[in-house]
Amino acid sequence: MTSILGGGLGGLSSAYYLLRGGVHSSRIKLFESSSRLGGWIRSVEENGVTFECGPRTIRPVGEPGRNTLALLEELNLENAIIPILRSSPAAQRRLIYVRGQLHVLPSSFKSLFKKTSPFSRPLITALFHDLRTGKSLKSLEDESIYDFTKRRFGQEMADYAISPMICGICAGNAKEISVKFLMKDIFEKEQHYGGVIRGLLADRFSGKEKKATETLGKLASRARDEKWAIYSLEGGLETLPETLKKHLQSKDVSISLESDCEEINFSPNGINLSFKDKKEKSKSVISTLPAYKLAEIVRKQHPKLGEMLSGIPYVDVGVVNLHFSSPDALNEKGFGFLAAPSENIPILGVIFDSCCFDMKDSTVLTVMMGGHWFKQHFGESPTEDTLLSTARKYLKDILKIEDDPENVRVNILKKCIPQYVIGHHARVEAIREYLRDQKLSLGLAGAAYDGVGVNDVILSARKAAEQHFS
Repeated sequence: MTSILGGGLGGLSSAYYLLRGGVHSSRIKLFESSSRLGGWIRSVEENGVTFECGPRTIRPVGEPGRNTLALLEELNLENAIIPILRSSPAAQRRLIYVRGQLHVLPSSFKSLFKKTSPFSRPLITALFHDLRTGKSLKSLEDESIYDFTKRRFGQEMADYAISPMICGICAGNAKEISVKFLMKDIFEKEQHYGGVIRGLLADRFSGKEKKATETLGKLASRARDEKWAIYSLEGGLETLPETLKKHLQSKDVSISLESDCEEINFSPNGINLSFKDKKEKSKSVISTLPAYKLAEIVRKQHPKLGEMLSGIPYVDVGVVNLHFSSPDALNEKGFGFLAAPSENIPILGVIFDSCCFDMKDSTVLTVMMGGHWFKQHFGESPTEDTLLSTARKYLKDILKIEDDPENVRVNILKKCIPQYVIGHHARVEAIREYLRDQKLSLGLAGAAYDGVGVNDVILSARKAAEQHFS
């Protein structure tokens, strides 16, 4: 028996891949502590308009991207995909809010050679900065992505490009997030060759440059040929976990809602799971729980493991969806904007949903707020009215939107995004080494370990399921 803890995208995908690998449905049990499946992915329809309360788009590139496209193909969701092409305004126009105004980030090769506000010089000079900087005086195991970018490419790149981007990806502070979160490969090149550009050139001319050898599936080939930048699904991104749920139910996989695991006890005869009103015995467990939750339920028997898991921090994010009846409420075009942390405002950014997807002659926006700075701006327990009034204030101040919204939805997502702070990769390796040394049949999947994106979570589930067979 394999028990899966967590019914979000990671848990549902883990069960799917176990089935696909040949585990009989009677040997799989999935437990979810809440009353619904899907985790942080939630799509809500209000008066014919879809509000995304969590993740909303997926990137089609890289191994994780190809893996997700293969999953969609297997689930017969090809016709539900809504792509955003690289030529569309939503892909080409990404803005940042710096020095009290909006700026369009460079999006073409030519634009690298032009001075573009808020940067004081053309971005090509950042590459020369790397070449001039030379080798670091000491070798580093890790550092913040902010410090790395500032050291190799200059402070403006760190302040105006990387810091807002980290806000958008994980609602985090670039001055604390590990460079290995997004730039592991180029960080290691810099450490080995003494510079990022030197490392890239050395690998290229030595033949060490990595090339994708994986055969592209039908959807991945289509995404490449049609030049998808990102994509979503009809009915919202929740269509994916909903389809996974229906697939598992059709195969008679046991799914238990409102089943909060309170303790895991490992013994030579198996794994004992304690719930509020029942006990379960398993041969193996795949946990897709947040790291802090898993820490609580293993700590009694394995305090060292609990301590390592609880060392992965999480942040709260406020999400405010607003629907305006006029299609002209927003004058800007693009995917949206991110606010530089140096502005010290409570919002992380705004997504222009109706610029990305057809919203039936309406304007739909999503305001993201808080993250690393949530408690600083909102305290411990803000009301939904506080978040809504904050969202409307900054829509008025920055985007000049005076209209009253037709519909709104406010969500406060507590501890929703793990933070890959400096030392994260070493911590995760230590956790996995502990599991190997103690011979614990505990697989790890979800956002806490190897990536916070939708693609990362699905790939982690596949790898956890494959570990089950090894």
